[in-house]
Amino acid sequence: MGLEYRDIDARSREHMVQEIEADIRTDRLFTSKRLTEEGVQAWPELLKVAAANHSDDWLADQIRARRLMKSQEQKAKPKGGFTLAQVPHNAPETLAEGEFNRYFVRGLCLKAIEEQIPELVAYRAKHALVPRPESEAVIGRRFAPEQLLEDIRNSPGVEPALGVPPGPNSGISVKIP
Repeated sequence: MGLEYRDIDARSREHMVQEIEADIRTDRLFTSKRLTEEGVQAWPELLKVAAANHSDDWLADQIRARRLMKSQEQKAKPKGGFTLAQVPHNAPETLAEGEFNRYFVRGLCLKAIEEQIPELVAYRAKHALVPRPESEAVIGRRFAPEQLLEDIRNSPGVEPALGVPPGPNSGISVKIP
């Protein structure tokens, strides 16, 4: 089950799609190395369709159903060399949730800026049986939308400096207070 996006609406979705298109134009769209060649080709459009009309669950289902994720990946051995390892079974969900959430946050930041909402607040958008301390530490923090937007825009594929979202599978997003 994907994240619960409390403030997702038509306007935030429009902004999400615009942010994805901007990243495609500037070659800044994060593309997982775990995607197959077909997955790399399909990813930008699937992400846009999910942002416009669906959810991170839908996006993960598309990745899985269309077999767009590799089953194995090359891993470095501790003493040198490489080996093949299984790609985790939840890799489609991890990718879909992470990237959908990043664009949701960006879209919500733009909506907040438009509507002169001075801050957004981090919340747990997905239940975690054993929440990580770094995720828990972010819950309730308030962020200026301009700062948060800039931070996420400048950190494709890596954890943003402000810590939202705080890494893969964190289950943390933002909402309008």
